[in-house]
Amino acid sequence: MVSRLPGAIIRAILVMALAVLPSVVLPGMSADAKQMAALVALFVGLMTFVEYNSAAPSLIEFRDAAPFNRFRFGLLFAVVLLLTLSLRDAESSGALTALVAAVAGLLAHLLDFQFSPVRLAALMLDPASELEAGAKLREAAALAYAVSLLGMLGGVMLLQAVRWPWRGPAFNVWINLPTFDPTAGHDVIIRLRRDALVNVALGVFLPFLVPAGVRLILGGFEAAALASAQTLIWTMAAWAFLPASLVLRGVAMLRVAWMVEQKRRDTALAFDEGPLLA
Repeated sequence: MVSRLPGAIIRAILVMALAVLPSVVLPGMSADAKQMAALVALFVGLMTFVEYNSAAPSLIEFRDAAPFNRFRFGLLFAVVLLLTLSLRDAESSGALTALVAAVAGLLAHLLDFQFSPVRLAALMLDPASELEAGAKLREAAALAYAVSLLGMLGGVMLLQAVRWPWRGPAFNVWINLPTFDPTAGHDVIIRLRRDALVNVALGVFLPFLVPAGVRLILGGFEAAALASAQTLIWTMAAWAFLPASLVLRGVAMLRVAWMVEQKRRDTALAFDEGPLLA
């Protein structure tokens, strides 16, 4: 308990800092928006502290399998920070914000082609919305999607480079996959691979399906719904980061399945050679 306490406190502080980042960096935020951001920060910070300080987590996966969660948090932080700087440029321009805004505009130009996720993201606005709102949405979508895509590819290469999860103490499936019951159903390797493929498929198709679903079910958001910079930031961050996180989770589960299979082979080989060595 004592050894986990400092890490839980640091992680809770970092998560709270991420939650309040847009309200702190963006100028002209109302007092109500700042208070709401503070309440959300307290909630997610408390949840993070409890999960990382407990003997066994109930929601957070791969708690003891660094650097998986650290990388995912860093990716989300990068997406939110860059979106915040890009939107800040419209209110309080500076060298850094102007650079990020220019990159966002360039990415919107490059990624806004037919059937691309960025083009489909524009479907989340109803046809009557202002042209300016649509341009801002496309730039935010292009920036968030590009950063998440690059981060996802970098995460996959990182897991391969460090031979994750073959690091540190023994990998505990029960601790690191609290929502996955290894004793239920069919063989654990088959279930891990099946769940991994489902996660990868969802991660690949969600950026295309979510805008279409919003358009079909809700008829699209009005421009006023995304007029708040904070709302736009978190909407685009969720739209881009969650699919990337699902792909990373799927790849991680595939590697866990491979690890379990290797352990079984090593155990079976040692058992077969035991009598001969004796």
